[in-house]
Parts: sequence; structure tokens; C-alpha cells
Amino acid sequence: MMGAVRLGQLALLLLAASALARYTPKRYTPDWESLDARPLPSWFDEAKFGVFVHWGVYSVPAWGEWFWYFWQGEKDADYEAFMRQNYPPGFSYADFGPQFEAKFYDPKKWAEIFEASGARYVVLTSKHHEGYTLWPSSTSWNWNSVDVGPHRDLVGELGPFLREKNIRYGLYHSLLEWFHPFYMLDKENNFTTQNFVTAKVLPEMIDLVNKYKPDLIWSDGEWEAPDTYWNSTEFLAWLYNDSPVKDQIVVNDRWGKDNPCNHGGYLTCHDKYKPDTLPKRKWEMCTTLDKHAWGYRRTMKSNDVMTDIEIISELIEVVTFGGNYLINVGPTRDGIIPPIFEEKLRSVGSWLSINGEGIYASKPWRVQMEKNTTTTIWYTTKESDVYAFFTSWPKNGVVELDSPVPTYSTKVTMLGLSGLLKWSEGSMGKGLVIALPEFSSSIANMKIWTLKLHKVE
Repeated sequence: MMGAVRLGQLALLLLAASALARYTPKRYTPDWESLDARPLPSWFDEAKFGVFVHWGVYSVPAWGEWFWYFWQGEKDADYEAFMRQNYPPGFSYADFGPQFEAKFYDPKKWAEIFEASGARYVVLTSKHHEGYTLWPSSTSWNWNSVDVGPHRDLVGELGPFLREKNIRYGLYHSLLEWFHPFYMLDKENNFTTQNFVTAKVLPEMIDLVNKYKPDLIWSDGEWEAPDTYWNSTEFLAWLYNDSPVKDQIVVNDRWGKDNPCNHGGYLTCHDKYKPDTLPKRKWEMCTTLDKHAWGYRRTMKSNDVMTDIEIISELIEVVTFGGNYLINVGPTRDGIIPPIFEEKLRSVGSWLSINGEGIYASKPWRVQMEKNTTTTIWYTTKESDVYAFFTSWPKNGVVELDSPVPTYSTKVTMLGLSGLLKWSEGSMGKGLVIALPEFSSSIANMKIWTLKLHKVE
């Protein structure tokens, strides 16, 4: 009888241990094999579209976000001439700090614009390579937005308004700082010392996470030193295991000079990265409305800005290949999103309000793209539907799709219009030939059109 009791107790202990193993969160170790195996939180793939915001002291000279580097690092003649023509002798980069006043920064208004754009996440530059932080970082004394300039916590003010609108909040953070004395010392030592990482980078990133609980960390500035210098794997192990955002946090791949396109939560590879085949891992294309800069430029011309068609076409292309599309705006030093940028964002949002069904939470289909004599077709899929996007309205009012195979249950509609569209099988039983509705001004205003194909193979 005692033996049976002991066996029963042992069975209960084994069952309890099995249950504990099932419900105890996985612990990630500080190595890429373990960290890369972490499943990406589903919200990121479902989001598809985000807005990037480059804003900092570089918005004062308004000649691009690398202004300090080209002026005093590269000593570029054009930048030196710009300073001679516009500022007194002896004017330093630090003197721009008090002029970054953000007088008209209205985070509630920003959030309204981002919501109208259809963005599901926003990434704000909490600190660029100049080292100035948009929050009161204790490791950036007298070079942050509370000590110098606006005297406001710019990072902290935006978060609540975004979350009210169910927009995920991401924070860009540059690892390097061009002219920080500790970084320059470590660089001279060929990164065999970690003065900068210990005193500045790690405390700063942990502070950002604990204070603002971001949904995404967009790391950058990794290219001069290996991830072992940055202690990246140790930080990510803490982030995934013990941080207050361990369950929802998403990170990119810029954690050391050999990491982009290899290690991290999702791939960015390089700025404006856009593969032409379907990658095996989740990826994101970051690009900018001003084709020539990420930060605000006062010399920007209207034809420097992407057109509505360019933005929407690229968004579709990226999503069909399984990526997310992150498009950048550069606010002025006063905190105003330039009207031309706002107009472009609202235009994308208007299109998504009709066609977003084929974008948000979609998956790549078995065919991503096809071309025929009249137009390019892009495909996504969701549940039992396939979405076909086309960019040119055929003159004969008929669009031919080569890839979908119709079934007895196939139905075709166009997003934004009511009613079924007539279709027939293509020649030799291949594809679909779809009769489009009569072209009208309201249809023309859609710019790019989406066919919803129900029950095709």
C-alpha cells in the first residue's frame, strides 16, 4: 500500500513539473542562437504600416540629421560655408541646443495625424548620433530636452496619446555618439574598452525601457563596433526575460557591425532595404518622405517629396513580400509636422481606410507579383480570400489575372464598391478575366485598386 501511495505522489509530482514546464516562460540566454529563436510578437507582422519620426537638435540648422558630423567630423566645405554664412564665428553645435525649443509641439495633434495615416505603430528618435536625448536622461546631463531647449519630456508626452488610439509606440535609439569623449576613447582603443557602453549606453537603454515601456526598440549606430562591445546579447536577454515589456517588445537587427540582416528580432539590413524575393524572416523597409534626408530640411522642394502613388505602391510591394513599411517624417525645430508631410500621411490613410483589409494582418500569397501587358498585379492573402492590387486601369475595362485558379465558390468584388463583379476563366482554363465597373471620378480617386477574390486557389 505504501508503495502505491509513493507511486501516486511521484505521478502527481511529475504532472506538476510538466505543467510548470508548460507555463513557465522560456528563458533566453545571451547568445544569438537563443535570442534569434524568440518568436516575434504577432502585433508587429499584423501592423504592416508605421511612421518614423526623426527629430532632434539637427532640426535647428535643418540641413539633415548628419549635420554635426559633416560639419565638424568630415569638415565638408559646403557645411562650413553654410555656418559662415548663417552663424557668427565661434558658434558651436551645442549652441543649437537652446534653439531647439519645440514651441508648437502638440503630441495630441501628432497622434491624430498618425491615426489618420493608418499607421499601426510610430517610432520616435529618442536619441540620434548627436547624443541629445528627447527625454531627461540622467546619463546625458545638460544635453537632453528637459535641461536644454524645450524643457519638456518629448518622449514621455507622446506615448499616452498614441496608446489612447491603439497605436504601438516604438523608440529609435542610436548606440554610438559621434563626439562623446568616452566613445571616442573606446574607438581609439579599437573597442577593447567599454567606457561608453558601461557609463552611457546600457544605463540609457534600461532607463528608456523601464520609464516608457516601448513596444519596439529601433536600434541604430551599430556599424563601427561588434555586438560584443555593445553588450547587445546581454541587454536583449534582459529585455526578453525580465524587462517590463518582455512579452510585447519587438527589436530590429542593428546591434553590432555584423548583425544587420543576420541577427535580431526582424531584419532591416540597410536603409531603404527592399528585397525582390520573399525572405524567410520578417523584415521592414524604412524610407523617408523627403527623398534626400530624414531630418527636416529647410531647402526641401515639393518635388523632393514622394508622391501618393509612390508611397502606396511601395507599401503594397513591401507587404506582398512579407515586410512592414516604415515611412519617415522630419518635424521642424518648433515641433510642427510640415503640411506637405501631413498631407501625404493623410492620403495614405484615406487609401487604407478603403483598401486596408488587404494590407493589415495579411500574409504573402503563393505568388507575390505578376505583370501583364496593361498593369502590375500584387497579391496578399487573408483567411479564405486573396487580394489583388493593380496600379493601372485597363482601357478596355477588363483586368486579367494569370495566377489565381477559380473554384465553384469563387466570388470577385472590389474594395470600396458594393456588388459582385463578373468574371470568367482565362484562356485554356488559366486565371481570371474580370470585368471592372465603369470608370468614374470616385474610382479614379482611389489611385490604386484592390480586387477581393473569394475562394480561389
